[in-house]
Amino acid sequence: MAGAARGPLTELLGESSIRLGLTADDRFDAVRQCGEALVASGAVTETYVEAMLEREHSVSTYIGEGVAIPHGTLAGKDSVSRSAMVVLGFPDGVDWAGQRAQVCIGIAAPAGGHVALVARLAEILLDPDLAARLRAARRPEEITKLFSADSGGR
Repeated sequence: MAGAARGPLTELLGESSIRLGLTADDRFDAVRQCGEALVASGAVTETYVEAMLEREHSVSTYIGEGVAIPHGTLAGKDSVSRSAMVVLGFPDGVDWAGQRAQVCIGIAAPAGGHVALVARLAEILLDPDLAARLRAARRPEEITKLFSADSGGR
C-alpha cells in the first residue's frame, strides 16, 4: 500500500475503473455503484460494498467541490485484496445529504491505507480548477490526466 499511496493515483485505476455519464437514485445507490465497480476491478469482495454502505449510513462521505469519496469501514478491511480506486461521474448530480455530488471516487485499501489515499485526493480537490475539471470530465482520459503525477494534473 505504501508504494501506491506515493505513486501516481493512476496506478490504482483499472481498465474499467472510470465510468462516466451515470445516474443514481440517491447517495446510497451511488455508493453501491462505486462498490460494484471496485468488486469488478477484483480489489474487493461483495462484503466491502456493505462496509461502504455502513460508513455512508453513519457519516456522509461528501467532501466538497461536488465530490464524495465512499470507502468502507475498518470492519471491511479484510474484504480488500489490494488498493484500488474507481471514479464514477454523475453529470446531473446526486443529492448527498443536502449537497450535490457529480463525482464519486470509491476507494479501497488494506487497513490504514484509506487515510493516505484521501490525503492524495484532497491535494487535487483543494485546487478549484482541478476540481472543476474533475466534475466536467466526460472522457476517461481526462480523469487519467488529472490523476497522473507526471502531468501534475495539468
